[in-house]
Amino acid sequence: MTRSRRFHTIFAVSLFLVSFITISLAEELSQPVYDVVEMIDVKVEMRDGVRLSTNIFRPDAEGAFPAILQRSPYGNGGPGNGTGRYYASRGYVVVLQDCRGRYESEGVFDPLRNEARDGFDAQEWVAAQPWCNGRIGTMGGSYVGFTQWLPARFDRPNVVAMIPVLTVSDLYEDWAYHGGAFRLNSWSRWNFEMTLPFSYNTTYTDRVIDSINLHLPVCEQDVLLGWRVPGFRDWAVHPEYDAYWRETSVRGRYDTIDAAVLNIGGWFDIFLGGTIRNYSYMTASNIDPAIRRKQKLIIGPWLHGISQDGKTGEMDYGADGGLPYQDRNTMHLQWFDTYLKDMETDIDNEPPVKLFIMGDNAWRFENEWPLARTEYTPYYFHSDGNANSVSGDGALSPRVPTGSADDRFVYNPADPVPSPPVADVGFPVLGPVDQQSVETRDDLLVYSTPPLEKDTEVIGPVEVVLYAASTAITTDFTAKLCDVFPDGRSIRLCDGVIRATHRNGNTGISFIEPGTVYEYHIDLVATGNVFKKGHRIRVEISSSNFPRFDRNLNTALNNALATEMVKAKQTIYHNERYPSHIVLPVIPR
Repeated sequence: MTRSRRFHTIFAVSLFLVSFITISLAEELSQPVYDVVEMIDVKVEMRDGVRLSTNIFRPDAEGAFPAILQRSPYGNGGPGNGTGRYYASRGYVVVLQDCRGRYESEGVFDPLRNEARDGFDAQEWVAAQPWCNGRIGTMGGSYVGFTQWLPARFDRPNVVAMIPVLTVSDLYEDWAYHGGAFRLNSWSRWNFEMTLPFSYNTTYTDRVIDSINLHLPVCEQDVLLGWRVPGFRDWAVHPEYDAYWRETSVRGRYDTIDAAVLNIGGWFDIFLGGTIRNYSYMTASNIDPAIRRKQKLIIGPWLHGISQDGKTGEMDYGADGGLPYQDRNTMHLQWFDTYLKDMETDIDNEPPVKLFIMGDNAWRFENEWPLARTEYTPYYFHSDGNANSVSGDGALSPRVPTGSADDRFVYNPADPVPSPPVADVGFPVLGPVDQQSVETRDDLLVYSTPPLEKDTEVIGPVEVVLYAASTAITTDFTAKLCDVFPDGRSIRLCDGVIRATHRNGNTGISFIEPGTVYEYHIDLVATGNVFKKGHRIRVEISSSNFPRFDRNLNTALNNALATEMVKAKQTIYHNERYPSHIVLPVIPR
């Protein structure tokens, strides 16, 4: 497989989705009435003189039109691009640009470090062209979604419509780290492929990815590949939210965005938290009410990539959970027609939030996120001191624990709990897959409800509050929420991790005192699932989920630079004083 491949399968997010917005008449949408003029590899100069390769597709007609800008590190597609021709034939100018240092663009590629300035410069250039009427829309998924948000650090009045798909709000919080733990397997592989030499055969990376992830120190994993990966090294050695990360954040700038934004996410997407945060920030009280009304959020049963047939991981959510390609352009076109052309559509007649509810396997409109009628319900951990593995006595209940037992396990960084299963493309499937293969381990605690007597609807943010002590001065605690089917399948819904040094958030690293009980809050992001009658709700607690997250070596050294590791004896408390529990966003039925 050569560099001519435009993007890796897992990170190739479908940029066009079937409409979830009712369209009463096809005639409401722009029609393909124009011939298309193509301008290939136009060099657009940035403020520092670097020129970026840009392909332009515009209607073959006089006058100025609204423009749609997409900036990507995966290639701008070349002549005959279907996206460009689709919109240009309908009265838009489509501008597809290679990011700095990628393909025909000049400069050095440094992941996301230059996208704010380059994105703003590109927008300014587009708005100044005679074929643009001054109104710009943006679109794209994953990295291409974040290239839409980052220029918000600058005022940008020309951008009036955005469609970010499966993307983030902050490079540190949503992309590189979770609870202080490095999202190892996703970004080692991605960084390697974004820097691989020309015509390099990636099947080699497939074969050695497990060895790469196990290599210490973490920041030198690239030595096994034979070339340096500067971006990966930089990310790994910056475990704190510092000035390095603030350069790639939109925090504090959302009130400068005067755009209608259609946010699209997946319940199992690695960037679900970022998608939700983007929507939440754009509907916060400090945003102009006129802009708040132009925000929408759609979350489907998808991974970092859109299911076409409703099948995701090991689950089949039915045809309604899929997005067939034949309808891929409808929603995007309606969004742009509404906000770039001021055409009358039905967009404003629908509630702003649309969610696919797993279990019921149906779409539902809501008026806000999180849902106003949510009843945040704690489910407490119980055991007689032997919750180790699925064969233990761990239980989960809304009843507050009254006993004094606690649960213990040994976390050995040399033998971490694996992230099941590992896909053939080299990193763990984060979606709805059966966790039974790891639930037999003694270093994993399992707490389950009895079979439910009625359907239990859980939609919204999920958090575990854990009271724990360790013999180490730093360690990790992980949590996972599963839906246990009557046949025994334990299907992952969402998970999270907290690094002990980051238990206080972005206030600086703070080590723990061995043997002291601390309160940890583990963010499992969110889910939208109905636990059906006869199913069980299950929570798994451990200290590793590898290689989804890097192993905590349990020492005072920088985890990315260290090679030594020590075992940690962990104690999880669940009593009246230390009532460890999961908080579920229960929706009354």
